[in-house]
Amino acid sequence: MANRQLKGLPDVRAFFHTNTEPLYFISPTPFNLLGIDRWVRNFYYLNYFDSFEGTHPRVFVPRKRDRRDFDSMGDVVNHLLSDPETLEFIADRGPGGKACFVMPDEETSGLARQAGLEVMEPPPELRHRLDSKVVMTRLAEEAGVPSVPHAIGRAGSYAELLALASGAELGDDLVVQDPYGNAGSGTFFLRGERDWDQCAAELTAQREVKVMKRIRNVEVCLEGAVTRYGTVVGPAMTSLVGYPELTPYRGSWCGNDVWREALPPAQTRAAREMVRKLGDVLGRQGYLGYFEVDLLHDLDSDELYLGEVNPRLSGASPMTNLTTEAYADIPLFLFHLLEFMDVDYELDIEEINARWERGYGEDEVWGQVIISETSTTAEIFTQTPRTGVYRLDAAGHASFARPADDWDSIADDSEAFFMRVAAPGDLRCEGAQLGVLVTPGHLQSEDYQLTEHCQRWLTGIKAKFASTPLAQTSPILSRLVARA
Repeated sequence: MANRQLKGLPDVRAFFHTNTEPLYFISPTPFNLLGIDRWVRNFYYLNYFDSFEGTHPRVFVPRKRDRRDFDSMGDVVNHLLSDPETLEFIADRGPGGKACFVMPDEETSGLARQAGLEVMEPPPELRHRLDSKVVMTRLAEEAGVPSVPHAIGRAGSYAELLALASGAELGDDLVVQDPYGNAGSGTFFLRGERDWDQCAAELTAQREVKVMKRIRNVEVCLEGAVTRYGTVVGPAMTSLVGYPELTPYRGSWCGNDVWREALPPAQTRAAREMVRKLGDVLGRQGYLGYFEVDLLHDLDSDELYLGEVNPRLSGASPMTNLTTEAYADIPLFLFHLLEFMDVDYELDIEEINARWERGYGEDEVWGQVIISETSTTAEIFTQTPRTGVYRLDAAGHASFARPADDWDSIADDSEAFFMRVAAPGDLRCEGAQLGVLVTPGHLQSEDYQLTEHCQRWLTGIKAKFASTPLAQTSPILSRLVARA
């Protein structure tokens, strides 16, 4: 295989369809890479939480699982890589396996190597450095990618914060970020000392923070892949942020809409060029593979600014891969895999980017929402909807239509794919993730409200959850979905 050369996308597609190496995505759930198994032979999802109740042919979940809590996604992954059943599953598929993750750390990489797996990710220390909003803001500026007017420095007190803001003429309505927050965590909106008091402990613990002027903006998300031939850039999509129907956390990401006109044509070109430049910046740092960029579209000035760069898979990855499939090419993630497999290839990245910039059908619109519990009451789930395709009737009732591994079989916007996260016996509490819903059609309106279409789906799906008050002796199992 080492001497094989692939020339053009047809060869690449054939290579993955006939792949003989065991490839694994190891994560709490399959969410980030749903559907990739349709493109890549011998691709497996190794998960702790069984969203598919044993029905997905490529999902492995250990049978013996202690009822336990986890502090992070990484804890779940490292537990899997230490689990005897999981290790047996890997061993049974033979040597030479390769694994990919969302946010692997040093421990993850070490455990993977002990399991006989090659890690298909940049080195953890490099990814960690580039994951810093402070580091990437400075690298982006050097590459000519502007950020929202800001200042970077130490904020050991509210007075120091105000001094930073004053020096950069940012005003007193501020957005402050710690370097390593994700999915909206670590981002704080401050309009006075009372707001500061609520997050002071976290911000004063940081060597540096990023202090930004508050702007009226829409968050636009694009993903890319750094390859040996340059950066491939995926489609633009708008982000759903902070909707109280979906998340209890202000500023928290909770979904996406992807369609051809997510930005006006001129802004689309500008956004794609910014992502290309950022990918090239990452490449010069030694980074290869998948990354995600949040851009902020200033509605008053019409400027585009860098929000943040995530050197990894993200919660938007399913939408990106769904859309790039529709280009009749390949999912964007396959460019990541190419860089970490023993294969030589030649591709015209500029031609691929030019075609992807033109987009696909104007009427093609897809949306996803991440549904989290918004109530502050703690209860135990007694009933949760199963994973599959649902149908919404005229009265707004959602009914289970058929089993499904992903959204590939959805016919129209009367149907949606729902992947459950919460299961009976899990804790129902503020912030607990209930599931992910993907459907054709806009889920966010032009005036940045949830559409009636989205509200009807939320009402229909949420009606299928039931819970009972928490008893002190009730076992608790938190649920995580890889969405950062």
